[in-house]
Amino acid sequence: MALTGYSWLLLSATFLNVGAEISITLEPAQPSEGDNVTLVVHGLSGELLAYSWYAGPTLSVSYLVASYIVSTGDETPGPAHTGREAVRPDGSLDIQGILPRHSGTYILQTFNRQLQTEVGYGHVQVHEILAQPTVLANSTALVERRDTLRLMCSSPSPTAEVRWFFNGGALPVALRLGLSPDGRVLARHGIRREEAGAYQCEVWNPVSVSRSEPINLTVYFGPERVAILQDSTTRTGCTIKVDFNMSLTLWCVSRSCPEPEYVWTFNGQALKNGQDHLNISSMTAAQEGTYTCIAKNTKTLLSGSASVVVKLSAAAVATMIVPVPTKPTEGQDVTLTVQGYPKDLLVYAWYRGPASEPNRLLSQLPSGTWIAGPAHTGREVGFPNCSLLVQKLNLTDTGRYTLKTVTVQGKTETLEVELQVARECVGRGKACPFLDKGSQKEPWLPPSGWGT
Repeated sequence: MALTGYSWLLLSATFLNVGAEISITLEPAQPSEGDNVTLVVHGLSGELLAYSWYAGPTLSVSYLVASYIVSTGDETPGPAHTGREAVRPDGSLDIQGILPRHSGTYILQTFNRQLQTEVGYGHVQVHEILAQPTVLANSTALVERRDTLRLMCSSPSPTAEVRWFFNGGALPVALRLGLSPDGRVLARHGIRREEAGAYQCEVWNPVSVSRSEPINLTVYFGPERVAILQDSTTRTGCTIKVDFNMSLTLWCVSRSCPEPEYVWTFNGQALKNGQDHLNISSMTAAQEGTYTCIAKNTKTLLSGSASVVVKLSAAAVATMIVPVPTKPTEGQDVTLTVQGYPKDLLVYAWYRGPASEPNRLLSQLPSGTWIAGPAHTGREVGFPNCSLLVQKLNLTDTGRYTLKTVTVQGKTETLEVELQVARECVGRGKACPFLDKGSQKEPWLPPSGWGT
């Protein structure tokens, strides 16, 4: 009577003899998911009657894959058969389209005619084709020295090895110290600015490798080292001297991420300027003082500031009058700009011609109001810095103008300036210093008695 595979299994309990000569190798040695694999048997001896293969750590019926009768070639599947296994006549086991669940220990049991049995052990590790992992972050925008970074490499392959990359290269030592034992979690307490960048994780096994898309980390810091520059030169904490009527641009710089918001103040008063630079287009005594730049970081909630003192240069201390523009034409406005006016000014007065009372144009009092004089035409305006604006010039405005200042200590100073108003050439777009008279060109002269 022929014995079935299960009958041989029952006999094995009585005649078990572990042989040392049977060995099992795997072809291919490192199979990947979907490969056809053979557990090749070596060292079989004697006339064998049957084989039994087990997919498990013991010779238990529940692990039986199949039994094979050598004389008839009959194969009987067991409880652990998946439909992919087949026993060869030489005892080897074929597995078609192997899957990761086929990984584990395999045992071959042989039976000879003396009903003696031998066993051999083999191991199968199926390496899956790895899917692309994903880096998960607790946040991609952190504040330096305050926040904690936590990155996790998410992969459906729990047995795959994991390695990390920073900006395309190997992870720095300091960051590697934050890896979990399995390498799948990267934690960094008190993140630093130099740790901002692109992070990737890679999963791999002997037959497959897959790297995640980069995740970009931003680290906010600053502002630090706030400074004021003039023409690329650091001016923080010093005095800048500027010539009268010259322009000046101050730049506020700092080390900060993101770019900070800027606030400028002049002598403690906020200016309407939210830019990283401040421009003084025409330097006068009114612009003298302390300029401060305040940089504020809305992410770190930190701020910093720097200040400079701006003064007129020594050459500009002497009082002088400069017409702006210097060569006005009729119809234009002109400002007789006063450079270096007394800081302890009590009152001033402008005159058309010499400083005589009947010709007084206007005067300004300590209260800041000005009083029109006999020579006022309604087109003149005075300013606190002693400057005089004459609007809509005509040719009769040409001549001498005199400024008289009186200080609190009673010191009196008189300064004169000659104003020349050029005639506008109709249709020519430029000033004409001459009047046409027939074929002769004669220079224009002011009315008699004016400007003497």
